[in-house]
Amino acid sequence: MFLLDNQVQEYDWGSPTAIPNLLDIAPNGRPQAELWLGAHPGAPSRLRGTTSSLLEVVGRDPVGMLGSDVAEEFAGELPFLLKVLAAEQPLSLQAHPSDAQASAGYADEERRGVPRNARERNYKDPRAKPELLCALGPFEALCGFREYEQTLAFVSELDVRALDELLSPLRTHPTPATLRDVFGSIMRIDPDRLGTMIHELTLACSLLASAEGPWQSECEWLVRLATAYPADAGVLGALLLNQVRLQPGQALFLPAGNLHAYLRGVGIEIMGNSDNVLRGGLTSKHVDVPELLRVLDFAPLPHPIRHPRIAGAHLVYETPARSFELTHVELGSGDVWEATCPGPRIVLCTAGDGSIAVGDEVEPLCRGTSVFIPATEPLVLQGPVDVFLAAVPVRTNSSVILSTQR
Repeated sequence: MFLLDNQVQEYDWGSPTAIPNLLDIAPNGRPQAELWLGAHPGAPSRLRGTTSSLLEVVGRDPVGMLGSDVAEEFAGELPFLLKVLAAEQPLSLQAHPSDAQASAGYADEERRGVPRNARERNYKDPRAKPELLCALGPFEALCGFREYEQTLAFVSELDVRALDELLSPLRTHPTPATLRDVFGSIMRIDPDRLGTMIHELTLACSLLASAEGPWQSECEWLVRLATAYPADAGVLGALLLNQVRLQPGQALFLPAGNLHAYLRGVGIEIMGNSDNVLRGGLTSKHVDVPELLRVLDFAPLPHPIRHPRIAGAHLVYETPARSFELTHVELGSGDVWEATCPGPRIVLCTAGDGSIAVGDEVEPLCRGTSVFIPATEPLVLQGPVDVFLAAVPVRTNSSVILSTQR
């Protein structure tokens, strides 16, 4: 096994304390938004005590590190990226493409010679970026389009004439195609009219929030977003989305086309090894409206929150994604847990003072420790520890092959 040293991304929306607390280091006073664990070219983990990155080690021996099946299916690349995400401010409204969309978009931009670091570049690589976020504490987000009837009821409560007119097509034709047209109209609205509508929305939300009704939380967040982005169409787009509040252990799965924005909280995020993001607002970054409309899934998402499958001492967060599966293991003092998997794994410890053993190697496992384990190597955890394990799913009973003992 390989102990990892991982890179922190200092984005403006990050928390200055959450990731340093996890790593048991002093804060540097700057916002630290994401800790990346993996072999993504943008910020690969480094193997402690060596000069090599995980990207380089996997590249030199993909079969040995990943196993022959994973190396063949994913072209010799570690297919997942594990992150700790710490949001103190809202992230941009965004979605991610499917494999087919990413492959076609990347090929098109390469053919047209769009520089990969260009502001207007949509596709950094030809891969999909499905995501799963598991909350470590209370976590708030916008995720997927709300059911039409609920959105229309919310807009009626706001009683803003311009908004009611904008969404009126949904009253007569509540379909994904109609919602696509409505959302497209929002994204292309005249800037002067947009500013007026956001101002009217802010006043209506402030009034409705003070009444402590069923839409109080949605209104409070819309006021915050409108205050931060008073001329951004994403504020109106946020009206159409589910607002969710996760409790620790609850999760969101974000497949291709899911419009979302993380608002506040700390969580463990696992995703396809990609950096493809199509933004829809709440940002000063590039927004490509036609491409966003092409990628988005406008079907309502009535139940965005996901719960894990309980399997003894561990919880498994199952998704349709082929590139990753997340497992949460919590062991008491003296408890032992063993897992066998034919593919590569990354283990991140979020609490505890136990150990991890792979073959004859044994390492202490405490808060902030992370380890890469090559394919086929069985691992043994001894508590007390609280860990998250990222792996490539083996479709045997819809789960990574695991065995446990206590």
